[in-house]
Amino acid sequence: MRCGYFDAGVCRSCTLLAQPYPEQLAAQERHVRAVLGDPPGVTWLPTVTSAAAGFRNKAKMVVAGTVEAPTLGILDGHGHGVDLQGCPLYPPAVSAAFSPLADFVTRARLTPYDVPTRTGELKHVLVTGSPDGELMVRFVLRSTEALARIRKHLPRLQTDLPHLVVASVNVQPAHAAVLEGEREIPLTARETLRMHVNGLDLHLRPRSFFQTNTEVAAALYRQALAWADEAAVTSAWDLYCGVGGFALHLARAGRQVVGVEASAEAVVSAELTARDAGLPGTRFVAGDATAFALDATDVPDLVVVNPPRRGLGEPLSRWLEASGVPRVLYSSCHAGSLARDLAHMPSLRLVRAQVLDMFPHTAHHEVLTLLERS
Repeated sequence: MRCGYFDAGVCRSCTLLAQPYPEQLAAQERHVRAVLGDPPGVTWLPTVTSAAAGFRNKAKMVVAGTVEAPTLGILDGHGHGVDLQGCPLYPPAVSAAFSPLADFVTRARLTPYDVPTRTGELKHVLVTGSPDGELMVRFVLRSTEALARIRKHLPRLQTDLPHLVVASVNVQPAHAAVLEGEREIPLTARETLRMHVNGLDLHLRPRSFFQTNTEVAAALYRQALAWADEAAVTSAWDLYCGVGGFALHLARAGRQVVGVEASAEAVVSAELTARDAGLPGTRFVAGDATAFALDATDVPDLVVVNPPRRGLGEPLSRWLEASGVPRVLYSSCHAGSLARDLAHMPSLRLVRAQVLDMFPHTAHHEVLTLLERS
């Protein structure tokens, strides 16, 4: 992939862009295996590759500049805007939204937030695109001062972006490196974006997490399902389930699946998908994954965990070790935290693993591992 912003030195987010893609993949697998100690007897499946460009389904654009000339992109070292509307990481539907959104900023008189002076209103524009080309747009504002103007001019934006189906305002008043706040104000009748993955329509609400690379996420879920089916599991938990990606893929007649997620919005999304798809034996719980496990009176055939970068932590890892659960499927975005968690689960032996290139041109990775009790 060629990128003019990278060549000009104005954006270096894709830190490995100058490295040939096959070399990126090889280095990534070497790193993951080294961090995990390259234990013997592990079957490593071939790394799942990604498209080199157009793979990111979500754009987190910092808004800077002025009302008349807003920038959508990142901030430089001085807190000033760097416009990245031509970034090649995004699919056409997402890229095509940037110019109409910049026009909307001017039309609705949304003053970009200026980090050095701590003035202004609009901090970010977040754009998510579905595989079908539909869009979700969120305006992250310092307050609700501009809400009436946004509502007034939204019909014009919907005309300019006919595939815009979900729009909302998020309020984030703090001067801090925090992407979004707790309050979400819907602007459209529809509040979920349908992410079509492996024949399932996963409903994504504004504050719900979803993997940024849809095609690689689809491969991740397919592999998890294949391992679960091979083991003929009849019950499974999906801890940190998000909108239910793993749980909903695992759902089958004769298999009981429970998803646990701290975000109540994500649980609503997962329940909606399960109802629409008519998936049997699925149940979703809004709550803390560790607390759910520690309070349980029995264990399933399989526990799926997909924690944030910090990993499971010692309490949940030690519970899994002592629980007697025969299999754990651990999806990790940080090999270091995965290794720390595995050290607390010596009875659960790593037997299979696969690296998935969810974030091309960066050192970030996703690794799916199957652990079996020895």
